[in-house]
Amino acid sequence: MDFRKLPLGNFTLTNVTVPACLIGQAGDLVTTEVSIENGRIGAPQPVAVDMAGAMVFPAFVDMHTHLDKGHIWPRSPNPDGTFMGALNTVMADRGANWSAEDVRTRMDFSLRCAFAHGTRAIRTHLDSIPPQHAVSFPVFRELQAEWAGRIELQAANLIHSGLGGLDGPLPEIAAEVARTKGGVLGLVTNPMDGLDEVLRGFFGLAETHGLRTDFHVDETMDPGVETLRTIAEVVLETGFQGGVVVGHCCSLSAQDEARAMDTLDLVAKAGIDVVSLPMCNLYLQDRTAEGVARTPRRRGITLVHEMRARGIRVSFASDNTRDPFYAYGDMDMLEVMREATRIGHLDHSRADWTTSFVADPAATCGFAPPSLAPGAPADLVIVKARSWTELFSRPQSDRIVLRDGVQIDRTLPDHAELDHLMRT
Repeated sequence: MDFRKLPLGNFTLTNVTVPACLIGQAGDLVTTEVSIENGRIGAPQPVAVDMAGAMVFPAFVDMHTHLDKGHIWPRSPNPDGTFMGALNTVMADRGANWSAEDVRTRMDFSLRCAFAHGTRAIRTHLDSIPPQHAVSFPVFRELQAEWAGRIELQAANLIHSGLGGLDGPLPEIAAEVARTKGGVLGLVTNPMDGLDEVLRGFFGLAETHGLRTDFHVDETMDPGVETLRTIAEVVLETGFQGGVVVGHCCSLSAQDEARAMDTLDLVAKAGIDVVSLPMCNLYLQDRTAEGVARTPRRRGITLVHEMRARGIRVSFASDNTRDPFYAYGDMDMLEVMREATRIGHLDHSRADWTTSFVADPAATCGFAPPSLAPGAPADLVIVKARSWTELFSRPQSDRIVLRDGVQIDRTLPDHAELDHLMRT
């Protein structure tokens, strides 16, 4: 069997390996078959292909990305690898270079990478400090229309809580978000006096426009930073039901155990979802300035096991790609799954972590759920690996991606396509 080539039309993939949690069974991995009928998961077909144990996943959901920042590293590298180095470098690059053409070209490049790797839905954050929101959101809406049917797209504005009051630019930005299909109201919560009042206004604005909310939270190793706790308290106080997801939550990993667990109890009670970004956090957290030879002690991944134990929905995502916040990456959710498993020790705990890369982020964002159930679109990622250790030992660069039951061309765009944007 030529693993790289599947037949056209209707067929059955026999002898495939799938995570049991994806087909409603107990246990870890099971051997089964998957049939494609008229572009959907269907009944067994006369044409059968023995897949020799190849693993099959529904296409992935990448729910926390920064497509507008992607691939600026060649012209704006992080000078020292630190969080502040990233923040300042992006700020300078944004002011100098983020025209509509620049943002569109880099975003489209990232989308082509994600599509080739097997992603079917993406939420991106868009830097929205005025006037950038008036540039990036119209570009996003154009790409959203162009990519319809291939990648479902959502966008959340990105603005820090110091500008998050109702007397600042946030109401104008919220209106821009509301004009965008699937728009999400976003905020970076910084430690500040009056954060609770800012959050009350923020949630009120989200309710007015009928928007879900998405936060960047406590992306630091300072155990005294606890804006996650404030978010949970305000959600409980206001009764906001519009959907809340928090990302990063790194400081939890450095806090006193009892305090951290108490905060997680509040998060669970408030019904808040979490997205962990382990690759970017590993890159930035506990890093010292350039020239200081010090091995990092604390790695920044949030408390994903303790969250799942409390019934908190946890997802994993790419975050930044080849920009000052993360110098690497390719919008590849299989890479995210591999690295999250290694970094977060997912491999010796529960057997349903696979949902954190497909069904869980879809549920958090309101995307159509990826599924292997009969009737679901035959949007599949198929890898030659037959087990977890085989899957995570290689990059699976020869994977097959099916969309509506048809094998796509997986040729990745060449980084050289972006060279003309890097000449500053």
